[in-house]
Amino acid sequence: MIHAVLIFNTSGIPRLTKFYTPLHQSSQTVVQKIFSLISVRPAGLCNFLDAPELEAFLGPKDDSNERWRVVYRNYATLYFVFVVDGAESELGILDLIQVFVEALDRSFENVCELDLVFHFDEVHHILAEIIQGGLVLETNVEEINLSVKSALKARKDSFVSSHPLALGSGGPRNGGLQTHLNWLTDRLTGVSGR
Repeated sequence: MIHAVLIFNTSGIPRLTKFYTPLHQSSQTVVQKIFSLISVRPAGLCNFLDAPELEAFLGPKDDSNERWRVVYRNYATLYFVFVVDGAESELGILDLIQVFVEALDRSFENVCELDLVFHFDEVHHILAEIIQGGLVLETNVEEINLSVKSALKARKDSFVSSHPLALGSGGPRNGGLQTHLNWLTDRLTGVSGR
């Protein structure tokens, strides 16, 4: 099971935190602990590590032989981190991180840290398309992208229909409906349809 998905920059500032299990301490403390584990590792080491230090934050595992595992990847200035248990394959999680990054790239065209800051709702939506309740739902980037685009279109259509004075709400996109703003503009310019 996936217990947490974290994205933070090389300074340790979290840009996304999603926990699927209850925490025994604050999320900021957990992020700082994971960052301290990852940031000191040389680039040549593998991208996953056992983390018995996390038991104080996430609680002990039921099986004494099983440990918390941290699987991560570093892309430019961002660390993508998954905290998993022994039921997950480390290589499978590395592939899932790649799927997540590809889905973000398709939504934001070369995703960067500012995209995560200013569009956090879309980032959470993309993550929710991939993982729900700590279980993987979808790994096909095309399906994830299609779902995200349809949700974005529905959100925009909802905004336009509930805000008739919003700029750009008239015209062919709106099916030729006359809005208050269009009516007033027509009256002021003398182009009214008499």
